[in-house]
Amino acid sequence: DKFDQQRRNIQLAFATMYSLLAMILLLSATWIGLSFAKRLVDPIRRLIAATDQVASGNLYVQVPVRRSEGDLAHLGETFNKMTSELRLQQNRLIAASSLIDERRVFTEAVLSGVPAAVIGVDSQMKLTVLNPYAERLLGKSSSEVVGHPFDAIVPEIGSVLADAENNQTRVIETQTTLVRSGRERMFNVRVSTAPLSRGEHSFVVTLDDITDLVTAQRTSAWADVARRIAHEIKNPLTPIQLSAERLKRKYSKVITEDRAIFDQCTDTIVRQVDDIKRMVDEFSSFARMPKARPEVEDVAECVRQVLFLMRVGHPDITFDEESPDTPLMASFDRRLLSQALTNIVKNATEGIAADTPDDRASRRPATVDESEPAPNWSPRIVVKLEKTNDGMITLDVMDNGKGFPSENRQRLLEPYMTTREEGTGLGLPIVAKILEDHGGGIELRDAPGGGAWVRLYFPIKLKSAGTSGAEPDAAAE
Repeated sequence: DKFDQQRRNIQLAFATMYSLLAMILLLSATWIGLSFAKRLVDPIRRLIAATDQVASGNLYVQVPVRRSEGDLAHLGETFNKMTSELRLQQNRLIAASSLIDERRVFTEAVLSGVPAAVIGVDSQMKLTVLNPYAERLLGKSSSEVVGHPFDAIVPEIGSVLADAENNQTRVIETQTTLVRSGRERMFNVRVSTAPLSRGEHSFVVTLDDITDLVTAQRTSAWADVARRIAHEIKNPLTPIQLSAERLKRKYSKVITEDRAIFDQCTDTIVRQVDDIKRMVDEFSSFARMPKARPEVEDVAECVRQVLFLMRVGHPDITFDEESPDTPLMASFDRRLLSQALTNIVKNATEGIAADTPDDRASRRPATVDESEPAPNWSPRIVVKLEKTNDGMITLDVMDNGKGFPSENRQRLLEPYMTTREEGTGLGLPIVAKILEDHGGGIELRDAPGGGAWVRLYFPIKLKSAGTSGAEPDAAAE
């Protein structure tokens, strides 16, 4: 009975001890499993955290490596090498990008300062880049023309680009004439070919305005010719004229037969000698133009004086003057500028005189009904004087006469180039030389509605004006 009573207690004690041992074993196993899992997961967690930082742009992160981690340690070392290589390549790319940006800025600065139009063309013959001078030449911004076909933007030199495409040479150079805003200019065209991948090529087109250079070279050459002509011709003219006058005085009373013919012949000799003298004087004036002596004076008053004389000499022509009411002071040579303006207005009167009704009828727009009567026409010359915002004086002389020829118009500024039979071809070159000495120039355009339009322009203050022309604004005050 006692044993039976103690058995229950013994069983309870054994059950308690078993439970405690089982619990201790279970907890021990769990702890060992967690420790092993932690050793296995920690390197992976470090890799995950480092990968997140790399994804956010931090390439300087490094994963701690423990040799005891085995293959996971090797994976960490590989990851660290990868981030180091990526960081090195990123630094190289940043340095290369900075170098490219510096070169791009330098190239843009060079192109913006180049006094020539530079146009980039890709292998598809489409515009890719323009410098500021090219934008001014085309009259459009880069955003308006980039991506458009080259032939559609600059059709005048499309054939040159086609030759460059079909030619194996790296550079093709030629000269051409472009007309923009009614102005005819001569350009030196240079096409450079740059090879690309897959056998394709891109092109760089350079347009250099050589109009002034060619004009200066021709003017210099013709000036030398004029000096030689004046020197060789002028010496015998006076003896010829004096001999003819002496013959007329001495033998006019002696000759009784054919007296009128004798007088006519001697008068012809004297008159022709005078004409030759006048031509020689023009040669001399062109070859040795007097140096401009600018002084601060009123340009509007100079214009009014010239128009007063022209109104007296041509009462049948209407002269309209558009000038400021207040004095427009500038530094210029009054005598030379008056000579230039008189020459231009005189050419305008001659253009009006040479205009015929048939010429005016041919200039009527094609859209006008031929059955309608032609509008009333009256000779008219407009002289417009104004000051621009960039400190320039512009003198526009517009007439409704015959106008300028459309071809080789710019050559009218060359010596001895004229469209009139009685002209010497020195008037416009002399005017161009006068405006050049004043730091300005001359432009030949078409007047609205038909006729000639000549623009003379020069700065208000000459750089070489000295003390007399240094402060035109102060003198105006």
